[in-house]
Amino acid sequence: MITEKAPGKLYIAGEYAVLEQDCPAVLVAVNQFVRVSITKSNTSTGLIHSKQYSQDSIHWVRQGSKMVIDNRDNPFEYILSAISFTEQYCIEQNIKMKVYDLHVNSDLDSADGKKYGLGSSAAVTVATVKAILHFYGVPLNNELIYKLSAISHYSVQGNGSAGDIAASVYGGWLAYQTFDKTWLKQELKSKTLSDVVNEAWPGLKIELLTPPKDMKLMIGWSQKPASTSRLVDETNANKAALNIEYKNFLAASRACVLKMIAGFESNNISIIKKQIRINRKILQHFAQINQIAIEIPRLTQLIKIAENFGGAAKTSGAGNGDCGIVITDSHTDVMALESEWRHNGIMPLNFKVHQINLTH
Repeated sequence: MITEKAPGKLYIAGEYAVLEQDCPAVLVAVNQFVRVSITKSNTSTGLIHSKQYSQDSIHWVRQGSKMVIDNRDNPFEYILSAISFTEQYCIEQNIKMKVYDLHVNSDLDSADGKKYGLGSSAAVTVATVKAILHFYGVPLNNELIYKLSAISHYSVQGNGSAGDIAASVYGGWLAYQTFDKTWLKQELKSKTLSDVVNEAWPGLKIELLTPPKDMKLMIGWSQKPASTSRLVDETNANKAALNIEYKNFLAASRACVLKMIAGFESNNISIIKKQIRINRKILQHFAQINQIAIEIPRLTQLIKIAENFGGAAKTSGAGNGDCGIVITDSHTDVMALESEWRHNGIMPLNFKVHQINLTH
């Protein structure tokens, strides 16, 4: 049996702006995993099984009088897409296809099945791609895994930056800029998958960051799950109408995140903390002009408590639920902060940063 795993992620800064090229974000991989095990089937029938995902509901929307299923929150769609593209790549390497059983196991949700917002669809995509490449004897490297996973994920989600894919592949702290989606669509239409995977992708930047020595990441869970793909749909629909405001938002986010990255490079916690607070304000304004809820009251409370203890805090990811993150230093009373969170219905998540040692 072959087992591969991929970690979940949290956005630290640069959310929403990261959907556009040349707008960096900072992410971190955490030690909660999706594991995918694969064994050769003894019969002519293969199986895909996950105990976490067996009870999944189906979301649908009304388009005119039609009922349209929204499969983007269904993990099996990502698993099937990852299988399809990875096998296509293997076929192009003249590898003979086999029948197998695939078992998926995830830490990325709470015990009662609620999502923490750790990018489970990205992690399950990455773990599936890794397991299938390994099964067919294809040597693994980060760039190949990232590109096959990004293509697989994007073909289901239809939006998103694939930053969570990068975090699940490369691990640790990273600075990320997305690729040109229009270019990728055109390339996939006109070239083989192997050709697309082997060429440079315009705009794509993935850089590992080293955090300052005394910097600590704290994570608080609002206990309210959120749907990233639907929030991104809403903001994408508003882009044209908000033309100037949207451009200003991108410029402000870009400047903020570049300063934060410089804070990592100069080992300066106070710069990182300052930019966390600035990014929070930028996202609050973005939520206001788009009339969406990013910072729900529970997350505002989480941030307020953290700030009272000297931490720099903001929402993580698309917001409207899920997690808040806090950057602290050696002066923060972590135990007292967590205790105050618990009193206010916020669950501290004691996850650690997960490093990955695989070739680049």
